[in-house]
Amino acid sequence: MEYNYASFIKIDRFSDVPVYLQVTNQMVLAINRGILKSGQKLLGSRQLAEQLHMHRNTATASYEELHSQGWVDILPNKGTFVASLLPKTSTNPKPENKYPIRTGYTFKKSFLFDNPFEYINCRYVWNDGSPDIRLTQLEDLSRVYSANLKRRSNRKKMGYYNQEGSEYFKEQLASYLAKSRGLKISPSNLLITRSMEMSLYILSEVILSPGDLVLVGELSYFSANMIFQKSGSQLMTVPIDEEGMDIDAVRHICQNHKVRMVHISPHVHYPTTVSLSPKRRMELLRLAKEYGFIIVEDDQEYDFQYDKPALVPLASHDDGGMVIYVSSFGKSLAPGFRTGFIVCPENLIQELKKHLGMIDRQGDVLMEQALGELIEDGSINRHLKKSLKIYRFRRNEMAVRLMEELGDVIDFQIPNAGLAFWLTWKKNLNLFKLSQLALKHDLYIPKTILYQNNKLTGMRVGFGHLDQQEMEQTISILKSMVLMLDKIDPK
Repeated sequence: MEYNYASFIKIDRFSDVPVYLQVTNQMVLAINRGILKSGQKLLGSRQLAEQLHMHRNTATASYEELHSQGWVDILPNKGTFVASLLPKTSTNPKPENKYPIRTGYTFKKSFLFDNPFEYINCRYVWNDGSPDIRLTQLEDLSRVYSANLKRRSNRKKMGYYNQEGSEYFKEQLASYLAKSRGLKISPSNLLITRSMEMSLYILSEVILSPGDLVLVGELSYFSANMIFQKSGSQLMTVPIDEEGMDIDAVRHICQNHKVRMVHISPHVHYPTTVSLSPKRRMELLRLAKEYGFIIVEDDQEYDFQYDKPALVPLASHDDGGMVIYVSSFGKSLAPGFRTGFIVCPENLIQELKKHLGMIDRQGDVLMEQALGELIEDGSINRHLKKSLKIYRFRRNEMAVRLMEELGDVIDFQIPNAGLAFWLTWKKNLNLFKLSQLALKHDLYIPKTILYQNNKLTGMRVGFGHLDQQEMEQTISILKSMVLMLDKIDPK
């Protein structure tokens, strides 16, 4: 009896687990559940690859892994069969030895930090603008990291208490930021973190107190807002238009309230992708000096620039120590090779280090050493230059497809930077229902990219992770779902 293996094997293309191991693990589960029975002949590697939409070499690697674990027998000229004698698996413990289901004590629960992300196995997935890990130069990454791992001089750096990080990486990063972003800093102005979110969390611990007023965009990054609210701060929203944050509105708020911090992404505003105009940038800096509020400049998409030179960060114009610059390095690399970082005056860096040392005392010095070498030998610039050509093509292709298939129902501007489009709908359709319909057709549209209220129906749709065929298929599915929704729920 032949099965459609896709019915019990789901591949997550965005998982850190290699595809062949995902297939291996799910086939083991199918054997344990009796879906695949002892002695049963399995599909050939070519057929398996076709059913699961993967390379034949990946299917072969899965079978070889199953064979090495004893789950299948590979018989020359006959095929691959589920083993007659299966590996022993641990039996369920006796009921009296089960681990407790619930604690015997109470604890604080944070509904604010409920994970907004969902992970669903679909053939197609939309996101809010992520790079394509398939474009990663794994050869360069593995070469440099492996070399660092083998060096005897690095072994002493592999222990605990390395939250200070790699001074070599800081030197290279400071030089890179001076050349690419106009930030005239020294290594002492840098704090290396694991991610943008970690950077914002540490900052909020140091510079925010309960009751502080924080200004954010009327539409803004949900994770950052969650972090600021966790500190006990009060959030107030500021309108966003085609020139970015409304600085006149900021001034008006400052005249009536004591503002502690303004969080802004001036290069590519999240989610609308607009840039803060030069005039507004200078005015915001002037207001920060006048009213004494901190500007946290969130700049995680600076490297993805297409048609015209990017404006240098606000931090490069700051002569009063009012701007904290938060960004990431290596976003176009594989996820494990990316870091976050903070740029600010040295006295604040010293305090931030204390908090980083509490939550990440070990750090990842070898990874930082490897990243430093990629900067020094020019690999980062070469990789980014090559990637930008592909992302520019995908952006343009996405714009063409959106206009051809959905131009009568959506409005959008082609973004000059970043990896996402901001789509606003000309009619008030139900985006949640639309996403549910798309899910039934193997397209996952996460709720985190949907924005809907009585004034707005919008979506932030990433294009960086989609090749041409995936764009065509996903936009075609969306168009079909819009037509279907019109019939189900006509306005």
